[in-house]
Amino acid sequence: MSRRKIEFMTLLEDYFEKYLPHSRGLSPNTIVSYKQSFLLLLRFMQDIKGLSSDEVSFSSLNYDTLLEFFNWLEKDRQCKPVTRNQRLSALSAFSEYAQNRDFDAASVFRSAVIKIPVKKGKTKARAVFSREEIKILLALPDETHETGLRDKVLLSFMYATGARAQEICDFRVGDLHVNDKSVSVTLFGKGSKVRQVGISAALANVIQKYIRRRHIERYPEKHVFSSQTHEHMTISCIEGIYKKYVSIAKAKHTDIFLKDSYPPHSMRHSTACHMLEAGVDIVTIRNILGHVSVMTTQIYAEMSQDSADRKLKEWNDTWFGSKIDMKESRKDAPDFLKRK
Repeated sequence: MSRRKIEFMTLLEDYFEKYLPHSRGLSPNTIVSYKQSFLLLLRFMQDIKGLSSDEVSFSSLNYDTLLEFFNWLEKDRQCKPVTRNQRLSALSAFSEYAQNRDFDAASVFRSAVIKIPVKKGKTKARAVFSREEIKILLALPDETHETGLRDKVLLSFMYATGARAQEICDFRVGDLHVNDKSVSVTLFGKGSKVRQVGISAALANVIQKYIRRRHIERYPEKHVFSSQTHEHMTISCIEGIYKKYVSIAKAKHTDIFLKDSYPPHSMRHSTACHMLEAGVDIVTIRNILGHVSVMTTQIYAEMSQDSADRKLKEWNDTWFGSKIDMKESRKDAPDFLKRK
């Protein structure tokens, strides 16, 4: 094995195969997103710089090359600043790991990465549902049909817990806990972190009825929400269900659903904002959402203020007038970057 491959590709493989999943405990989805950054880098090095993956070394990833790579992402790949910055973050994390493992070999790469500036872009306001919008959305599924009943329970669970899509996919019968004193669910979050979230007895009753409807109450390992083809629902299926009812709501209530779009994460944002407006403290909300730092949760306080400002403007107006396609062929990419 060449020295060059030992310096770069072997460290990169160790980073993805051992360090991220085991030492860091990152989720498979997070690791896949990191891999995409390096797949793009290797594609750039081959197509633009004429170097195969085995020829890429730390010394070849100097400042000029990396700056050209990030310009290529913006111009040729048409990446937005936020996506470009995510790629930079992925490279920066690996450069720190590599330098700790082999300082002399990785120093050029590390120093080049930290010189690349973070790109500033337009801050897009996050879409948050009003309580009226949530009420309309949850009333849309037709409970007389099996899929409609599933969708109603799923959307209700999504709003009540603020759970991520993957956490909803992984929710099992045994993760619902009901006793005389409390009702809660176990959620498995990013980095294999486990948390308990309290829910209302009414919602627990609905979930239990749905579980009995599916005849899986005696099987704690069974997933509560399944698609028509898979017992373990996928994130894309969750997002498809969500988008279906948002589209119906926007078409039926054009005077209420006024945002151009409501991304799937809008439900989680709405849960956090509505809890803040109800007086729940931010540390509790952090624990419910599964954030590592309260600083991440702090953004919802700003969003909640935006909601208050919007309502104030509406009151004044009333009374006083007034978009990585990774489907392309991955040429010359090592197998460990292709694995999901």
